[in-house]
Amino acid sequence: MNVDSIRDGIVIDHITAGLGRKLYNLLGLETISVPVALLTNVSSEKLGRKDMIKVDADIPVDFNVIGYVDPGATVNIIRDGQLVEKKQIDMPETLVNVIACKNPRCITSCEQELQQVFRLSNRAKKEYRCLYCETRAAVL
Repeated sequence: MNVDSIRDGIVIDHITAGLGRKLYNLLGLETISVPVALLTNVSSEKLGRKDMIKVDADIPVDFNVIGYVDPGATVNIIRDGQLVEKKQIDMPETLVNVIACKNPRCITSCEQELQQVFRLSNRAKKEYRCLYCETRAAVL
């Protein structure tokens, strides 16, 4: 399989195998009109198997989404065909409008203009809780 290198854009690398599609969907990459490659089950010395996403355009990417889905991932910024920056991603302390509260009695269920805000409550368990009702977010 051959996927061309990109000129200007980003490569999200070291995604845990099986989480690439989830990340692709949460980042909304299916709605953009630029070349995007989602590679799954790629061989990796570090992980054994991994997923990768290559975006051949300079688009804004929400690092909080990446940190929520897979805090071990890296983001490589490519300019003029060269790697200019490599970012290690960690779990964000706060998620805003990334996931929705599943509690039907939460104020966000009836007040649609409120932002969906989740705070990291347990780093070891990758657990987030709704700011308003303390309901635990569904685990990926």
